Amino acid sequence: MLEVEGLAAEREERLLFSGLSVSVSAGEGLHIIGENGAGKTTLLRILCGLTLQSAGKISWCGQAVSKFREEYCSDLLYLGHKNANKTELNCRENLRLALGVLPVSDDAISDALHDTGLGLISHLPTRFLSQGQQRRLSLARLLLTKSKLWILDEPYVALDYKAIEWLDSHLERHLSNQGMLILTSHQKLTMSSEIRVLNLGEQYA
Repeated sequence: MLEVEGLAAEREERLLFSGLSVSVSAGEGLHIIGENGAGKTTLLRILCGLTLQSAGKISWCGQAVSKFREEYCSDLLYLGHKNANKTELNCRENLRLALGVLPVSDDAISDALHDTGLGLISHLPTRFLSQGQQRRLSLARLLLTKSKLWILDEPYVALDYKAIEWLDSHLERHLSNQGMLILTSHQKLTMSSEIRVLNLGEQYA
């Protein structure tokens, strides 16, 4: 379980949200919504340890994340709203770079690229890919991780309806396998799985 207690965040001395408490258990999803500037991306970055909160506590499996961050991060996959692909590298090279030291075979990477519809163009430098193809390349990491907690910032950006269906199916499979999901999206979710909604609006301002 991921537990957040009394979380608060500021940006440039402006309070984004405060008093935020929420939990996510195995098999559960959380959809974070709110107007631009409400702090959605900041919240995700705090949960990933990339930004410090101004108050509050984050716990993973009953222990403070601050005390065993390495173990927590090994259970976490974060995809930001930017694809973070190196334009001079091809699809396979980008995936290998993104995965770092994770033991993933070349066959597994090939399967992931074919699954995302990028198999036939995987040899091309990513500067030749469309925005939708760039996003699918970033999302291919979901197929190559065993992380329990997925934190995704605007994963549907630039995807066409077929790619949205593809992503939904993999998110639902992750939840059915007792994974956890936290995501932001400006669009209404169409998954059949029950996803709770957290509105970073006036309630936490």
